[in-house]
Amino acid sequence: MTPASLSVKSRHVAVVGAGAAGLVAARELHREGHSVVVFERGNEVGGTWVYTPRVEPDPLGIDPNRPIVHTSVYSSLRTNLPREVMGFRDFPFVIRSGENRDPRMYPGHREVLLYLKEFAREFGIEEMVRFETEVVKVGILENGKCKVRSKKTSSLNNENNDNNISEIEFDDEIFDAVVVCVGHYTEPRIAEIPGVNLWPGKQMHSHNYRIPEPFRDQVVILIGCSASAVDISRDIAAIAKEVHVASRSVADETYTKQLGYNNLWLHSMIDSAREDGTVVFRNGKVVLADVIMHCTGYKYHFPFLDTNGIVTVDDNRVGPLYKHIFPPALAPCLSFIGVPWIVSTFPLFEFQSKWIAGVLSARITLPSQKEMMEDIKAFYSTLEASGIPKRYTHCLGESKFEYYDWLASQCGCQGIEKWRKQMIDATVENIISLRPDTYRDEWEDQQLVLEAHEDFTKYTSIS
Repeated sequence: MTPASLSVKSRHVAVVGAGAAGLVAARELHREGHSVVVFERGNEVGGTWVYTPRVEPDPLGIDPNRPIVHTSVYSSLRTNLPREVMGFRDFPFVIRSGENRDPRMYPGHREVLLYLKEFAREFGIEEMVRFETEVVKVGILENGKCKVRSKKTSSLNNENNDNNISEIEFDDEIFDAVVVCVGHYTEPRIAEIPGVNLWPGKQMHSHNYRIPEPFRDQVVILIGCSASAVDISRDIAAIAKEVHVASRSVADETYTKQLGYNNLWLHSMIDSAREDGTVVFRNGKVVLADVIMHCTGYKYHFPFLDTNGIVTVDDNRVGPLYKHIFPPALAPCLSFIGVPWIVSTFPLFEFQSKWIAGVLSARITLPSQKEMMEDIKAFYSTLEASGIPKRYTHCLGESKFEYYDWLASQCGCQGIEKWRKQMIDATVENIISLRPDTYRDEWEDQQLVLEAHEDFTKYTSIS
């Protein structure tokens, strides 16, 4: 429903996570007049954009008791969208002066992190963040409020000053609402490969990839065709003996040497792995491999969330969620930002945050619980009738712009800009046209860049 004329309410809101989604959620909630506390388990803002060379001791990431590293960023990672389209509307991601800044149109991960830190400082968000404080449980109370249990870890020096001692404090607090902004890049999805349990090589997930050096002179197989598989395969090919990429999205007979490489091939999917160390592809090719790397995405994972079964994750469908955000039975007490994928993330986060903030203040009215459930069921039926698997429920793809504009209409704000749509479409076209090695440095439509920067002049936040 569109903005309502009811008196605006101020609520006490917990935001879980201080990545890009959590930061813009805090900004929009605060602008709407809410009291905001952001819980962040790390010691800085930025979420998955905080690079660390550390990886998990379980390279596949399937041990539930493993210490989790909450980033999947690798050293060479650059954005796969132009900086112009990535920025929040009134704080554009423009080139900024300073030592070691990255002026490229598709900058590296460090530049994105610096942008997010500047955004947090500009809007006073860091003052709302409780660092090194992990949310361990969110429960729903009978009165519609939320109980948040958090764990704060503090390092203390012992008497001999030779080792740090961790002091853990638990705290329970009541909030009017909780906004979940934890991302979905820490719980790996693993491909099922017949015979792999007897295969003697090393398996890992791209979540634990950082640099190519460990793969020097090795034969590596990557599974997947996403941006990470494309980037990492080329990163590794510079020093590996051979790199073979297996994809479900190509015909079974596919076997193609990649342009510009003598040691990089695209195959159809793996058929089986054998005890003698070989891997057989559906195209009939057999490769003696050292490593299989799963670039196969992630599962949604909310271990802290206790909704008594109201919200579940089933075959990577988080549900039921009205418009990928509100569970009808718990709205507006509980909401999620950033569940959809195949999107331009920062604009998505911003539109979702504006809607949630307006709903919580009663400036925007949600449909009834019954109407929201009917909408969800109709959406699920449409997916099923179209043959779209359940695990693709939150894949927006070509419908992303329609979704952004719908959110904007609910909030009473401008939809996504024409130039932004065109730049995103042009980037996708460049990637699809098999230019993965060069598309980041071969932007041709300068008119769109000019239109973007003309738009940016409206906002005084640019420094």
